[in-house]
Amino acid sequence: MSRSPASSRATTRSPSSPSARERTKAPKLRNEGLSSVRNAARLLCAFTPTDRDLGVSELAARLGLAKSTVHRILTTLAREGLIERDPTSGRYRLGLRLYELGAIVADHLDLHEVVAGPIDDLRNRTGETVHVAILDGAEVVYIARRESPHTLRLFSRVGHRNHAHCTSTGKVLLAFLSQAERDAVLGDRPLVAHTPYTITDRARLEEELEQIRRRGWAQNVNESEVGVTSVAAPIRDATGRVVAAISVAGPGPRFTRDTLRRFAAETVRTAEIISSRLGYRPREYGLRIGLGGRWSGTER
Repeated sequence: MSRSPASSRATTRSPSSPSARERTKAPKLRNEGLSSVRNAARLLCAFTPTDRDLGVSELAARLGLAKSTVHRILTTLAREGLIERDPTSGRYRLGLRLYELGAIVADHLDLHEVVAGPIDDLRNRTGETVHVAILDGAEVVYIARRESPHTLRLFSRVGHRNHAHCTSTGKVLLAFLSQAERDAVLGDRPLVAHTPYTITDRARLEEELEQIRRRGWAQNVNESEVGVTSVAAPIRDATGRVVAAISVAGPGPRFTRDTLRRFAAETVRTAEIISSRLGYRPREYGLRIGLGGRWSGTER
């Protein structure tokens, strides 16, 4: 018995039209693909500064995956240069291809863009003026600023310059230079006195900078201008180099002992956030009150 044309059309399927079975299978394959990508990303993130090389068993335990799955992911990532295997120990570490990709990201990061959100938050949390400054010779140049909402506040502008030795941002930037770099910057020129409280003795300045390196932040009380107080912390790039400093500044009477302590902690925290966005993994700084009410810090 022959089929009618209609019957033939009903049972004939175009090669490009998926069957019901194939349509059911497609989402499953897509989900499996996404799961593989997610697991690969989780595996890469398992490596940390303290866990630079890991074995298959360690990775499987941390990720909650079968060893065979971890091995398959590692093999794929190694083929792409994202993971390297130590032939002696058999353990794995991040590959140089990731360093190359990180360098591309760093090249596209603009300091102005990176600091924008964090300095808004810092200004809102402290209610005081926030500056970001870089070092240019023996001077600091303010490249970003957020103004205090208080009626009584500091008046400054982006692009303003000041001597580095009498500002909290400047002292931070000087402190984290090498001795040779600092000698080249300061030279034999005298340290200008802006107020009776400005440090003008080079040996005393070096002592102050050593203290700043130890505790991780700087303060300026009446040194650049009588009646003005500020605290500052370093901003680092992906290599750990200090490339800028962030400060909170305002009228001295508003910077009580407790307020200074809180502002210092907030400033260090914001500097670490910015640094991490530039690719740096910051150390943790602890703040404490030293003897005689002076501020000091311990680096853990």
